[in-house]
Amino acid sequence: MAAEDLPSEFDVVLVGTGLTESVVAAACARVGQRVLHLDTRTYYASKWASFTLNALLTWIDERQSPSDEVQDWSGLLQDGEEPICLSNADSASIRNVQVFCFARSAGDAEKAGPEPPRPLEAAGGKKMTFAHLLKEGRRFNIDLVSKLMYARGSLVDLLIKSNVSRYAEFKNVTRVLTYRHGNVEQVPCSRADVFASRRLSMVEKRKLMRFLASCVEEKEEEELEGELAEFLRDQQLGDNLQHFLLHSIAMVTEDTPTRDGLASTRHFLRCLGCYGNTPFLFPVYGLGEIPQCFCRMCAVFGGVYCLRHPVSCLLLDKTANRCTALIDGRGQRIASSHFVLEEGCFYVKTLPRLSSCRSISRGVLITNRSILPGDQHQVSVVTIPSLEVGLPAVRMVELSPSTMTCAPGTYLVHLTCQSQLGSAYEDLWPVVTRMFNTAQSCDQDSRPDVLWCFYFNMDDGGAGAESDGDRLPSNVYVCSGPDAELGHERAIKQAEAIFRKIVPDQDFCPPAPNPEDILYDADDPEDPANTMDKRDKDEEPAELQEQQLQVEE
Repeated sequence: MAAEDLPSEFDVVLVGTGLTESVVAAACARVGQRVLHLDTRTYYASKWASFTLNALLTWIDERQSPSDEVQDWSGLLQDGEEPICLSNADSASIRNVQVFCFARSAGDAEKAGPEPPRPLEAAGGKKMTFAHLLKEGRRFNIDLVSKLMYARGSLVDLLIKSNVSRYAEFKNVTRVLTYRHGNVEQVPCSRADVFASRRLSMVEKRKLMRFLASCVEEKEEEELEGELAEFLRDQQLGDNLQHFLLHSIAMVTEDTPTRDGLASTRHFLRCLGCYGNTPFLFPVYGLGEIPQCFCRMCAVFGGVYCLRHPVSCLLLDKTANRCTALIDGRGQRIASSHFVLEEGCFYVKTLPRLSSCRSISRGVLITNRSILPGDQHQVSVVTIPSLEVGLPAVRMVELSPSTMTCAPGTYLVHLTCQSQLGSAYEDLWPVVTRMFNTAQSCDQDSRPDVLWCFYFNMDDGGAGAESDGDRLPSNVYVCSGPDAELGHERAIKQAEAIFRKIVPDQDFCPPAPNPEDILYDADDPEDPANTMDKRDKDEEPAELQEQQLQVEE
């Protein structure tokens, strides 16, 4: 819909198309709310977006000159109202952007940086330069956020329940790896993998299976005190098994409380075997597809979408402590009962504490080989423990061309950790130099070569604005951005909590009808061919419901 045609009144207005906002929009539209969903950007998914390589380079250039002018719309205010200015620039939430290119020809020198040109060889023996990467740029889908979907996590459950899963395809993560003593190894996850492993002795295999079986059982853990690493040592599992359990199954740090670590282990085990040998799924074409799927559902049920649409301010009724309307960048007053905003919309001077106090360090690498050579369709996740005192543990997700996120002959590697040293480059560079070849590498061994890399810091949504909700107007809700966790539990939980505040008496994202089940005005509802047996539908086996998630082999 053109911006000039926007209606002047809605039930819910949302600003930002991130995952949480998109889920709220879909849930509200599904139960009949009039929804307006705006975004100042030219693309969907906000901080959860995916870019082609060419689009990412353009996005980086545009961020260097952000514009965010404050306009005076005081003439549109009514008696008793005051404006709450909103920000359209997200430059503060993503910072310390650094780009390096190690695969380029002499003609690319001016564009790519100061390193000497060194053509590198991609998988299959083809020489790869920066010009080749740009030519294949549309084959890349680079996520700003690196996450995986637990097979029985809240996001997968919601995708199946709401039938939104029909809008996307998924691929199972094929390997869980570990990094120890300078070597990358595959971690046995399932019972079959454990007993097929040649890296574990028979005694270790039995100890591991016995411990995992005990973790699956529900039992009281209130008496468990101390850290998980200490608890594992008390179980006399040995250094090898302790490393596997801590870093590759529980995927936590050594100082994680025992109860939290065992809960993570139990969640990992419950998700095993649903769609493959690991507990994880990844959406084909990248994580940016998921918010767009929920936006599509919202639009199907009448939601109105408008990108490239700046917002100026909310109008606050000081007497009722409620916002009555929003004024967009064109000066149109749009009334609404509820307002849902992405984190970072408020100016710091307006609400100074509504900002994250922690940040995430992110790195994206394009490489020419896998960190553990094997089948070219492998998708891997590995947690790299702290290499030195003071350095953070780093989570690495390696995507192959089968995920449609990188060009043939290359791999896309995502690095994520909590920021400790100030910039993503400082946090992640030690891991990159340890596991990959770069221009600074003294000896070129069998490690994968880095063709191109991109570092940046972003606000940690896990330290977002939820605790400041009491300082907001009663009908304004702020959605936190992405956090550093591997799954999506927090975003989905927050989306449901916001939905409950808006329409407390409605079901959260009920199933959308299949197209063949919709009765149109010309159809005869008495015709048996047009009548659904709801009882049979409700009693559909869970096994059939899970098949609604399309997972590629």
